[in-house]
Amino acid sequence: MLNQAAQFLLETVFNLFLVAVLLRFYMQLMRVSFRNPFAQFVVAFTDFAVRPLRRFIPGWGGIDLPTLLLAWVLEFVLLLALYWLDGFPFLAAGASVLPAFAALALVRLLKLALYILIGLVFVQAILSWVNPFSPVAPVFAALTGPVMRPLRRVLPPIGNVDLSPLVVFIGCQLILMVPVALLEKAALSLF
Repeated sequence: MLNQAAQFLLETVFNLFLVAVLLRFYMQLMRVSFRNPFAQFVVAFTDFAVRPLRRFIPGWGGIDLPTLLLAWVLEFVLLLALYWLDGFPFLAAGASVLPAFAALALVRLLKLALYILIGLVFVQAILSWVNPFSPVAPVFAALTGPVMRPLRRVLPPIGNVDLSPLVVFIGCQLILMVPVALLEKAALSLF
């Protein structure tokens, strides 16, 4: 029972920080303005871990590699800790399982990124109905725009209701159910 509580606490703390790190990466990738409270919070929350990495790891082609690498390493460490708490025989398995953990961390990071996209689209859709002039509305619009704009061109509103968030939800769930689940199964088969 104490073991499960430790796993829950560890996973919750790591995943909250991982969400912030992935949001920082995505905001930089989408060139979101950092002059709003939400973006400033994300940067302030993750800066202590990202800034030192930037001294050693450069960005590449507009992609913030230090932030992305930090997210992958955090997921890798989280997996190792969770499996250790679950009683995985690391000494018997040896170092040969580390590539499997690395692959599984990458798949879980992709899974988390898709869940973040679902959350961003959900918040943006709610904000567009409830308070479209909120100070954080432009951030969510900029983060979801690259996914939503092509869908809005193809799928017109029906009765002034934008159905593109629904299409994004269904698409993300299908991606999670088929290719991501197959990748996760393949990574787990490496153990």
